[in-house]
Amino acid sequence: MTTQVLFIRHGETSWNAIKRIQGHIDIPLSAHGLLQAEQLGERLARDGRIDAVYSSDLQRAQQTARPFADALGLGLRLSERLRERFYGAFQGHDSDEINDKFPAEYIEWQTRDPGFAPPGDGESQRVFYHRIVHAMEPIVAAHPDGRIAVVAHGGVLDCIYRFAMKLSLHEPRNWPLLNCSVNVVDYADGGATVVTWGDIAHLSTDTDDDSLRKRA
Repeated sequence: MTTQVLFIRHGETSWNAIKRIQGHIDIPLSAHGLLQAEQLGERLARDGRIDAVYSSDLQRAQQTARPFADALGLGLRLSERLRERFYGAFQGHDSDEINDKFPAEYIEWQTRDPGFAPPGDGESQRVFYHRIVHAMEPIVAAHPDGRIAVVAHGGVLDCIYRFAMKLSLHEPRNWPLLNCSVNVVDYADGGATVVTWGDIAHLSTDTDDDSLRKRA
């Protein structure tokens, strides 16, 4: 049995636009992000069958999911386990500010050590990855041969891509994590396969990949 999951990154926020780390900080969509969510909603309402909609409980994800869930007559199933990585004391700062405030930790962060945890009880990439992979297990199990949507965050999508492609956490990223993109993954036999990735055909406005670097 195959369960198809449409992984959707939330629409743009004002902090995405200036490359500021949000993590668990509950930032709403910007006006641009709300427009992206509306365009996404129009597409998914036309596309047909979705059996259930899951979302991170952070409002930027909920605001992205709500238009198409409402159009399809589906409730949102919220989960804290689908939240973005918790970045501890790094949250609320862009990468230049982190370098200024936490120079030693910034250097360690840049090594891409999966075991590095930001100060302030932040999650390591390894802990975060296992949280996301395991969060999906009961969701997939609940929808054998189903087609569902999961609205979450860039870091969540990164974990899913690595899991499906069997990539190490050390592997540098060369795949997009675009605001309001649709990323389709089939789950079967305990594994996952990427069907399509980074689909933004529904967006008539620009979208971005959050590189965590402040724009000039």
